[in-house]
Amino acid sequence: MKAEIASSHAWFRRIAKIPPTAVALALSFCGLTPAQIAPGPLSRAHQQLEGLTKCGSCHNFGSSTSDLKCLECHAEIRRRVDARLGFHSRAYKSSAGETDCRRCHKEHSGLGSALIRLDRRNFDHLAQTGFALAGKHLRQKCENCHAAAKIPAAARAEIKLKDLNRSFLGLRRECTACHKDPHQDQLGSDCLRCHSQDAFKPAPGFNHAGTHFPLTGLHQPVLCQKCHGPRPGQAAVRWKGLAFSGCQNCHADPHRGAFQQLKFRGSCDTCHNTNGWKNNHPGGEFNHSTTKYPLTGKHAAVACSKCHKGADFRRPIAHERCRDCHDDPHKGQFAARAAGSDCSACHEVRGFKPSRFDRAAHRQTAFPLEEKHAPLRCAECHQPEGRGAVYVSRKLICSACHADRHGGEFASTPHSNQCDHCHTPAGFQPSTFSVARHAQTQFALTGRHASIACDRCHKPLPTVGVPAPIPVTSKRVTPSGPPRQYRFASRTCNACHADPHQTKVACETCHTSEQWQPARPFDHSTTRFRIDGAHQNVKCIQCHIPSAQGSNPVAKAALKLSATSRQCFGCHAAKDAHAGEFRSGMPEEDCSHCHTTARWNGEAFDHDKARFVLDRVHRNVACAKCHKDQREVAGKMIRTYRGAPLECVKCH
Repeated sequence: MKAEIASSHAWFRRIAKIPPTAVALALSFCGLTPAQIAPGPLSRAHQQLEGLTKCGSCHNFGSSTSDLKCLECHAEIRRRVDARLGFHSRAYKSSAGETDCRRCHKEHSGLGSALIRLDRRNFDHLAQTGFALAGKHLRQKCENCHAAAKIPAAARAEIKLKDLNRSFLGLRRECTACHKDPHQDQLGSDCLRCHSQDAFKPAPGFNHAGTHFPLTGLHQPVLCQKCHGPRPGQAAVRWKGLAFSGCQNCHADPHRGAFQQLKFRGSCDTCHNTNGWKNNHPGGEFNHSTTKYPLTGKHAAVACSKCHKGADFRRPIAHERCRDCHDDPHKGQFAARAAGSDCSACHEVRGFKPSRFDRAAHRQTAFPLEEKHAPLRCAECHQPEGRGAVYVSRKLICSACHADRHGGEFASTPHSNQCDHCHTPAGFQPSTFSVARHAQTQFALTGRHASIACDRCHKPLPTVGVPAPIPVTSKRVTPSGPPRQYRFASRTCNACHADPHQTKVACETCHTSEQWQPARPFDHSTTRFRIDGAHQNVKCIQCHIPSAQGSNPVAKAALKLSATSRQCFGCHAAKDAHAGEFRSGMPEEDCSHCHTTARWNGEAFDHDKARFVLDRVHRNVACAKCHKDQREVAGKMIRTYRGAPLECVKCH
């Protein structure tokens, strides 16, 4: 195809000197049409140049260097090439002449052909135009930027295309060519000096530190419009010409001119800085020690506004007492004390805690901390913990904090719950109540009682009827175990010891506290059974037989004293010579009616009290003469006395 075009052009050059009309006539004479001579029909853009007589408008047949005149017609392209602007200045090769335009623009392909052959997908915008596409520009379509609305009026006149939306010419490189300048030309047209193609905000290239007013402290997070406006009554944002010689250019004077006449001359940075108005302290030129109230301790870190309300530094401030500024956390508990008017008696300006009131100072109070009280935390006694703690509590007795281990036994006089009578702060145990002091009670410890452990006698109180213990305020003083009984309604032996004899006779009648055996001699005449006669030689155990029941060896071996029979047959039933004759039937008679304790055979029976009175003759008759009947009992003949005949004829 190129060879054909070159041959055709060579032929045109040979006939270039022939007048066009003569050429047309020659072609007609030969029977040839223009279409048969030209390479093809022109595009729609060059349609007005169609025809053999207009070929010279584009082709230069007389030149030996160039055969096209593209840049003669397209002056806008020549201007860009000469000025080295845009795509054509990089794509056009001057050494090839204007024929180089054929690389991108192809003619003679018909009315519907496109003159521009551009590979948009592989187009390197930076290398071929000198304008780098980055950030959000990479996602834009070509038509979004190359549009008629963005071509300035000065460039519109030289563009040949009627539809400027199809042209890639005329655009300026400045950002304001497409974007509205929010700074209104106050900062110049080089937007990339502060901004990037990724987004307008933030502006990574801008650093306020490079300006005449570097942003420090709390100025840094302030929005730009706070200073640059537009402010009320203003229509435009001001980026230049702002006044910033002093803080009052932007901020109102909260001190109402209080420092205008002083040596500070209204300079705010004498006392403040940009790190914060309320949290800053007086500057180096201001010395609060020169005032009536030097700032020391934690007062030095307090913001000025805490004391100088409303930033009025002229108003006098009461500062003689701590309570002039601080609330009383103790709610007037120490108001009556001599030191109560000044908190410094216990606290200092370095901090409310720790308090100067230590354990040594506590020893000077009505309740010195000693022994186990010494390591206790304040909150364990002074409750509730925290600012509402009660310090003047009047808790000077043990029962105010500690539960009553004795179940209220010592609440009445003479003890009145005065625990220190028996205990010390060193510990609840051991008690100071000794054996010697026990001798002063109604039950002196003697004999074996002196060596018995206290809990052997003082058992836990019964749960019924015992007063509830006083609530305690600390786990350290919580007692363990139930309260024990120390006061007894009865102090007899039976209060602690079981009565093995089952009698109401006082134990000390026979026994002592030294030991149980041997027992004291007992005067049996004080009982209802007087011992005389043969009984005087009888051992106690022969009448008071020990019980064979129970598992307690002491009770099992103890003599049974109560419920002992006073009748002879209570002990002599097994040796009853009458085989129970006088115990069966009525009336029942005791042996003492007939016998004495001196001896068995010494009869003491008074026959005159019987139904058969013995007269003088009968009185000397032997008993067996009348009481003749006998019966055998256990292989032994026993004489019967009851049932003897009363009639004379029975014997005579």
